[in-house]
Amino acid sequence: MSVLKSLFVSVALVVPLAAEAKPPLRDVKEIDNELYYIAIANEISEYCPTISGRRLKAIGVMWDLRSTAHKLGYSDKEIRAYVESDAEKDRMRAKGEAYLAQHGVSYGKPGSFCTLGQKEIERNSAIGVYLRAN
Repeated sequence: MSVLKSLFVSVALVVPLAAEAKPPLRDVKEIDNELYYIAIANEISEYCPTISGRRLKAIGVMWDLRSTAHKLGYSDKEIRAYVESDAEKDRMRAKGEAYLAQHGVSYGKPGSFCTLGQKEIERNSAIGVYLRAN
């Protein structure tokens, strides 16, 4: 009986710790996806001279994402590590370049950024809300 009691106590102590474990921020879709949309919009605005990024809106959303991360229990150190991580930047760039290629965008054809940007603006998409036509 003491073995069962020890096992029960061990499980009772470990389960709450497992429940409190946080996933990596890259797996928190409400944060990762929004940063992705902002990154795509920024890339479009950098390569298309007729479209500007809505930077103040993006900055406001990023502050909101930081607050969301804090509410989920992430520290400033964890948030900074995620945002500044070279591996995360590479992952986000690869994901973004795949999206751009899927939509016919080529770095050799700056006009293709404008075409996609205009479509995103017209659709008022998650990316389009961070863009405006000049």
